[in-house]
This record gives sequence, C-alpha cells and structure tokens, in this order.
Amino acid sequence: MVFQAKIHKSWLGEPYLCLSPLFMPMPTLLEKWRLILGGPADPGQEAPLEGDFAGIDRTLEALYDSDPSRRGGLGASSPSVNRWLGDIRRYFPTPVVQMLQRDALERLNLQRMLLEPELLETVVPDVHLVGALLSLNKVLPTQSRETARMVVAKLVKEVEKRLKLPLQQAVAGSLRRVARTRRPRPGDIDWRATIRKNLRHYQPEYQTIIPADLIGFRRDQRRLRHVILLLDQSGSMASSVVYAGILGCILASINSLRTHVAAFDTEVADLSAHLSDPVDLLFATQLGGGTHIAKALAYAEGLVTAPRETILILISDLFEGAPRSDMMQRAAQLHAGGVKCIVLLALNDEGAPAYDHDNAAQLAALGIPAFAATPDAFPEIIARLIEA
Repeated sequence: MVFQAKIHKSWLGEPYLCLSPLFMPMPTLLEKWRLILGGPADPGQEAPLEGDFAGIDRTLEALYDSDPSRRGGLGASSPSVNRWLGDIRRYFPTPVVQMLQRDALERLNLQRMLLEPELLETVVPDVHLVGALLSLNKVLPTQSRETARMVVAKLVKEVEKRLKLPLQQAVAGSLRRVARTRRPRPGDIDWRATIRKNLRHYQPEYQTIIPADLIGFRRDQRRLRHVILLLDQSGSMASSVVYAGILGCILASINSLRTHVAAFDTEVADLSAHLSDPVDLLFATQLGGGTHIAKALAYAEGLVTAPRETILILISDLFEGAPRSDMMQRAAQLHAGGVKCIVLLALNDEGAPAYDHDNAAQLAALGIPAFAATPDAFPEIIARLIEA
C-alpha cells in the first residue's frame, strides 16, 4: 500500500480514533492508518473499511478529500450539510466535532451553517464558531437571530461554569490579603481571623484567649477596585473577544469591583451597559474592523477617577493602525499616573499568537507587560494585579 500523507493538520495525529463512542470497536492498526491517510492512500482497497469505520471515512472525506471550490462533498444543499453535522456528532466527541465544524467553515466557506436556523440548531457551539457567528451578526437573517442567540448562550453557560467560581474566589482572596492589617481600629477587627491566630494564647484557667495579635482591615482598602477591559475587535481577535466579554460580565457581578468593558476598532464602543447579560454584550461587538489603540487608551483614561485603584487590561495583538507614537504616549501617561496596565496579546486556548513584537517590546520597556494567556489563567492574573 502506498500511503499519501494528508497536508491538513488534523491528519497528523489520530484525533478521531479515540473519539469514537465507547460501543464502537477499536480499529486495527491497518484501519487506523487507512482512516488517517484517506482513500487515495489505498487505491487497491487493500484495507477495506466497514460499518462505522466506513461512515467515519465518508464523513472525513466529505470535508478533506473534496474540491473546496465545489464546496467539497457536502454539496450545496442544507439537507446535505445537516446530515453531515449529524454524522460528525454520531462518530466523534464534542472537542473533535468543534474542530471539524471549524475546518468546514475555513475550508469550504460554509457560512450558511451560521445563516440558516435549521443548521444552527445542529451545531455544537465553541468559541471559534461563536466568533464567526458574531462577525456575521449584521447580516444574519431575521429567522436565524434567535437561534444564533441560543448558540451563543450555550457557549456562555459552558464558559461561566468553568471560570465563574475560580474568578470570584481569586478576586475575593486577593482583596482579603491586600486589606489585612495588624493594627486595625476596634470596628475593623476580623474577630474570626484574630481568634484563629491567637489560639496558642488560650488560658485554660481563665477560659479565654489573649489576643496578642490583632487582625483586621484597613479602611482605605475598602474602596472599590476599578477594572477596565479594552477589547480589540479586529477579526484576528475574535476568540479573545468572546472570552473577554464573558469574563468581563463575571467581574461586573463582583460587588467589590467596578467594571467597564469597551470594544474598539477605529472607534470605541462602551459595552458596560450590557454587563448584566453576556449574550447581549457579545452581540454588541462588531468583529472585523480596523485598529486604533491610541483612541481606546484615551477613552479609558477618561474613565479613570482613582488611578492607583484602577486596573487596565488591553486585549490586543498590538497591530496598531494609527501612529505608534500616539499609542505609546497614551500608555505611558496611564502607567505614570499610577494605573496598573497590562496587555493580553491573546486570551484563548490556542497558545502563542501573532502580534506586533516591536510594540510589545516598547510597552514592556515602559513597564507594561505584554503576554498571551489562557482563560483559565485569567483569575490569577486579576488576583496579582489587585495585590500589586
């Protein structure tokens, strides 16, 4: 058998072989290679596939072995795509279903997956698909809008389930650590923490504890922290905007924080009015525009009332469309004024992003770190900024 390796990244490993339902028998080594390399690698049909394995092969062939200019083996009709979406859910687990849907959008330009309600109902939501859906927000047919909101709401629920509690706990813990003092006023004593700290000073004969060490809170630390998220809504930042929008809504639900969220391209749109509903907030973004970071920083500067209590998080790949000097000047002013500034070059699960290295280096020289982060790392980032 002459094996002809696929170019597409999905074929470099065996992502869909551990993906089959538990009741499906494991393929033999020959069948594995046949599934990985596809039909052209077995012109003599020396490794025939049967049953579910034949179905898996047809499903993958429809996506990867067809001419993209003719929309692959999925045809032009909604029933064909609908059937294919059902097949991938049958054969593969959720992470791979999401990957295959993303590949279908990229390779075959199946935008109708996001425009027709009957197809939207069958997709498995993930952050990339939701990003694509939001980019089509303005052209969605009326009959697709409610279904689109349902798809986005499913993803929001999943992300909140994963990140809401860790973020709330991280913020609460960091505020407690920052606010602690050993010389509290009588009304500011944390009696629970003080008793726990002084148990070693218990006097059995008096049945009491001598509070040698008092623990309490400083009054000046009870002020609200102000968190400003600036979201670059250029097309390359779609996944980051989705995650940041949801995380911004979680931050807004924490009473000890005052949260602003603004999205920008060449203009700035304050989305803070939508912080009570992450679905509304995400649909208020307009993915795909240009980039004017200096204008966004200027807007954020206008929101700052207590610089040393303010945390500014710029989520951008730093490909500035306006003069670089303007951006640097605005960033330097905010940092010098006492605002805690960082840049997240990406906020997604993919790892290292493409970004403007020169701009990142210049910001770092000003004392403003620029790095990528996963959504799961975001709670720790916020906690450290609060404690800094």
